[in-house]
Amino acid sequence: MGGGLPIVGQRERKPRCGASEWGTVIVRVGFYRLSAFGLAVAALCATAGLQSNEAAAAGSQCGKASWYKMGHTTASGEKMNAGALAAAHPSLPFGTKVRVENLKNGRSVVVRVNDRGPYSGGRVIDVTRGAAEQLGMIQSGVARVKVTVVGGKGKLGGC
Repeated sequence: MGGGLPIVGQRERKPRCGASEWGTVIVRVGFYRLSAFGLAVAALCATAGLQSNEAAAAGSQCGKASWYKMGHTTASGEKMNAGALAAAHPSLPFGTKVRVENLKNGRSVVVRVNDRGPYSGGRVIDVTRGAAEQLGMIQSGVARVKVTVVGGKGKLGGC
């Protein structure tokens, strides 16, 4: 391309709009960029699959949940904050993040375990008022829920 005289019988090739003599290199770089993008997407999908497998391995727990706003300090030593997205669970390690799903209305919220409990009536978890508002269970006070570990090393038995 460019530079020399055209051979007799051939037309001179002119670069297309936006192209250059290095058009093939641009295409190859684009191909490698596309390949790198494809690998990045594959890695993200694999990671998402791994996280969902980890969550499945951690298990779920079904039962009743209630909400609470009492006490000044949690069992983990944190100051109680009724508006925070936190929960009390009898056995999960402090700091474990769990998704609590209200099975009646489908609403869910992710909370962090920072307290121990519940201590009454066959309940599997107590959530703060802030979490209860998002779950739509303020009026009823109690709801049937599914609790699933989404972060941390805690494991649950199953529903």
